[in-house]
Amino acid sequence: MSFKNNIKQRNSSFQGLRSFKDTLPTSVKKIINKKGHIYSETLNNWKYIVGDELFKICYPKTFKNSNRFGVSTLLIMVKRGHEVDLEYSKKNILDKMNSFFGHSVVEKLKFISFDDEQQIFVTPNNNQENVAIDKYKNKIDDVKNEKIKKSLIELTKVFREK
Repeated sequence: MSFKNNIKQRNSSFQGLRSFKDTLPTSVKKIINKKGHIYSETLNNWKYIVGDELFKICYPKTFKNSNRFGVSTLLIMVKRGHEVDLEYSKKNILDKMNSFFGHSVVEKLKFISFDDEQQIFVTPNNNQENVAIDKYKNKIDDVKNEKIKKSLIELTKVFREK
């Protein structure tokens, strides 16, 4: 009887706590080993890697690991107008990242610029006085009976006060 060595299930059981890595499916482990670890460590240490000045104007967006079609690339979002500053410090960022991880992790940096204007959405301040009158003004004007017209106008005034 032959024993299979390449089965995906665990042969022995552990008593007590298992490490988080052991509980994950193998497909998830591969993703974490390829992309997740490098990207999460880059996010956590971004201020150390780029410095205080560049930290305020850029942040890493995605990390693409190398494959047979391309090299490993880090995509960085940059505030509009600061692309040149980051372009000059590109070599420094690559050297710091590779020395931080201990091996050549990133071979290429790509920049995408974005507008950092704080868009403040101002809601139009509707005057509560004229809301009912403007909304139903045409309908109230179409009423031919003067008593009903006056009572509708009085009703809108009551709603305005509330």
